[in-house]
Amino acid sequence: MAAPESLSLAQARRMALAAQGFADPPPTGAPTRRHLRRVLDRVGLIQMDSVNVLQRAHYLPLYSRLGPYPTSLLDTAAYRPPRELFEYWGHEASLVPVGLHPALRWRMAKARDDAWGGMRRIAQEQPELVAWVRDEVAARGPLTAAEIEHDAPRETGNWGWNWSAVKRALEFLFWAGEVTAATRTPSFARRYDLPARVLPAAVLDAPTPTDAEAYRILVAVAARSLGVAAEPELRDYFRLPLAGARQAVAELVEAGELVPVTVPGWRQPAWRHVDARLPRWVRVNTLVSPFDPLVWERARTERLFGFGYRIEIYVPAAQRVHGYYVLPFLQGERFTARVDLKADRKAGVLLVPAVWQEPGVDPGETAVALAAELRRLAGWLGLDAVAPPAAGDLAAPLAAALHRLTGVP
Repeated sequence: MAAPESLSLAQARRMALAAQGFADPPPTGAPTRRHLRRVLDRVGLIQMDSVNVLQRAHYLPLYSRLGPYPTSLLDTAAYRPPRELFEYWGHEASLVPVGLHPALRWRMAKARDDAWGGMRRIAQEQPELVAWVRDEVAARGPLTAAEIEHDAPRETGNWGWNWSAVKRALEFLFWAGEVTAATRTPSFARRYDLPARVLPAAVLDAPTPTDAEAYRILVAVAARSLGVAAEPELRDYFRLPLAGARQAVAELVEAGELVPVTVPGWRQPAWRHVDARLPRWVRVNTLVSPFDPLVWERARTERLFGFGYRIEIYVPAAQRVHGYYVLPFLQGERFTARVDLKADRKAGVLLVPAVWQEPGVDPGETAVALAAELRRLAGWLGLDAVAPPAAGDLAAPLAAALHRLTGVP
């Protein structure tokens, strides 16, 4: 094997940002389906999360790359025929391009072994309930879990009916690929239906690859979306099994799709995708979701950007360092700040509970750029104003920058 290529840390950082779509030119007009597809080609899949303190997580990666866009673009791609995305377990709960359905069937086939404990137990201990729920969806779908539970026998009978049991049965069937999400309710509950009534026939009729082929497909998607990465990140992108991912990496190296590289400070072997491009610079000022694929793998985020980051949603309030729903601020090629945000929809205000600067940044310059981005974000969310920040070491410069921008104290 030839000696690995050498990348500087700055080159690896720009390559990673370009692979994720942050070096693409912004839309000159209103974003369209073409722009949506470009982002999906870059990121490979979009993580979902139920927290809605600011905006649903799956809408934010497109905002970070396109700027203000109509969220109906994503809704249509995911929940209206002809569908381009479907819900499934990709990284976590995700919107995944329908073309990857065959490459995820290995996970569906292993549901009885790999699904979370409550789902496995319901399939093992109450197969009659699982079959009944499947039949209900087939006969009456699309349905929410609550709608199925509402019509379930109220007697304990043989199965011990309750809402959580129905929900676990549905989630097992979802993991197994026997039901899928047809739509979402306004409260974000899934409406379940049969895949044959939701997904394109051509997707369902596509041949199922072997497990090894599927791992190779998914690692290739991860490599293209990451640009340059070590093995743990290539494996983590679709949460692949260790042995399967390692074999896929070796085969992709052999095929020339992955190129070994060295990056200063990276202890683990790393690879770049053969098509990864290296821009001369990345010029962007945007907020990044806590669930954005750019920051999924925290160790890589720290190696690339010198940015230690964690989500503190599940940390007790008194123990949080930066806040509940903290978004990194990407300014050019580095993260220069992090800001805790909350949308007060009733008052029409974007609240800023705290904002913090990163070491070595110019606080005035960062505050000006962040103030403009917060105004842009507020407008996209349909909010009328940005409140002065309440806490944090960047609060005073940001408050001043917001005042200069809006004239509102």
